[in-house]
Amino acid sequence: MLKGIPNIITPELLKILMEMGHGDEIVIADGNFPAASMAQRLVRLDGHDVPPVLEAILKLFPLDIYVDSPAALMGVVPGDTVETPIWDTYREIIKASGEKFEDFESVERFAFYERAKKAYAVIATSESALYANIILKKGVIA
Repeated sequence: MLKGIPNIITPELLKILMEMGHGDEIVIADGNFPAASMAQRLVRLDGHDVPPVLEAILKLFPLDIYVDSPAALMGVVPGDTVETPIWDTYREIIKASGEKFEDFESVERFAFYERAKKAYAVIATSESALYANIILKKGVIA
């Protein structure tokens, strides 16, 4: 055990967060996301939802201040009528973290998949909300 490390952060995830450099991206994926087939490095956090994972990561992980948006969401497929209240939760968590943040980048579904394939790692959660996937771009510690 270590002081100050949220207990949802596994040793494997902590190592990955440490290995990542400025501009690297990490995906926090919902339970429907094809994480195993997309990931270069897969971290399983089964039994957890995205909001507590996002909150814990942001205690350790600086967001990139040199891009328009250091956080991206999978955009709703045109014609899909699903509601996305979880996005408001993400916005609140990011703003509460103290990281510089204005708004999310919206990424079309298949473009999101392509970006996820290039991400440093994908975290698979058990989140049941639809369109609950989020990509974070790592920044620097000043």
